[in-house]
Amino acid sequence: MLTSKLTSKSQTTIPQPVRAALGLRPGDEILYRIDDGQVILAKARAVQGDDPFKTFDEWDSEADRQAYADL
Repeated sequence: MLTSKLTSKSQTTIPQPVRAALGLRPGDEILYRIDDGQVILAKARAVQGDDPFKTFDEWDSEADRQAYADL
C-alpha cells in the first residue's frame, strides 16, 4: 500500500510508482471518480483540440525545456 501526506494547502505528491503505472508526466490531467467512499485515480485522455504534438517526447528532456524556455 502506498501513502502520501496532505499539505496545509490540501496538496499531495502522487507517489512515483503510481505515476509510472499511469504513465503520468508533468502537465498531464488526472481524473478522480468517487465510488462508495473510495476514490479512483486515472490519467485523463486527450480530448479533441488538445495539442497534437503533446505525445511527441523526442525533445522532452530538462535540457530541452531550458533551451527552449524563452521561445
